[in-house]
Amino acid sequence: MAAVIVTTNQKGGVGKTTTACALLAGLRQRGAKVLGVDLDPQGSLGFCLGLDIENCATIYDVMKGNRPIREVIVQSESGDILPSNILLSAAELEFNRPGREFLLKNCLAEVAEEYDYIIIDTPPALNVLTVNAYVAADGLIIPMAPEILSLLGVAQIRETIDTVRRCYNSRLRVLGILLNKYNQRFTLNREVLDMAEQIAAQLDTKVFQARIRSGVAVAEAPAHGESVLTYAPDSKVARDFRLLLNEVTREYGSFPPIPTR
Repeated sequence: MAAVIVTTNQKGGVGKTTTACALLAGLRQRGAKVLGVDLDPQGSLGFCLGLDIENCATIYDVMKGNRPIREVIVQSESGDILPSNILLSAAELEFNRPGREFLLKNCLAEVAEEYDYIIIDTPPALNVLTVNAYVAADGLIIPMAPEILSLLGVAQIRETIDTVRRCYNSRLRVLGILLNKYNQRFTLNREVLDMAEQIAAQLDTKVFQARIRSGVAVAEAPAHGESVLTYAPDSKVARDFRLLLNEVTREYGSFPPIPTR
């Protein structure tokens, strides 16, 4: 049965999709069978991995019951992908029947045995799509940028996590908070790290030891339809993500650590 990991933060621009792409590419490089699920109506995960998201069936079709999941999964160099596009923005209005919180979990159940990891990228909002991701998940990774507004987004997730644990998914846990765009030379970055550690304690989790630095490769990789791990494997950012992968795989006791350099 696949481990299901969600990248989440209701604040946009914090690196959720970049992190999801790196997890997919890095796990596949280690020999894992991986499926990426794009739950963001912007379709960023599929776009960043080189898919034509405007001219393909999507997770929206699967959740609506219009297409079988295996017909919608698309192959990419970083693993299999369930893409998304703007049609998914209708979810809040259209997915209104009882049990709507379990739509994604029920869809993924059909293929979960075929993968080692399923990585879900979520929209920058706490809505029905995000709740579906939490209900389907084993663990959450919360990326954040070293800025106050990003920190507020992390703090506001707590209530949603508590509700999902209480009502839908008691096994949900937060694997950790991930600092993106980090530069320890800046005073604000260090101050945000201290506050992130306080919030992590409230969520009964940790701040990952891996700190993802900024780099031009992060901006360039999506234009080439690749993860930063495959586009610029020797970059500082790629090394940082390999450290993260070592931490994540240790949580699940699978795939031995690989050198970061």
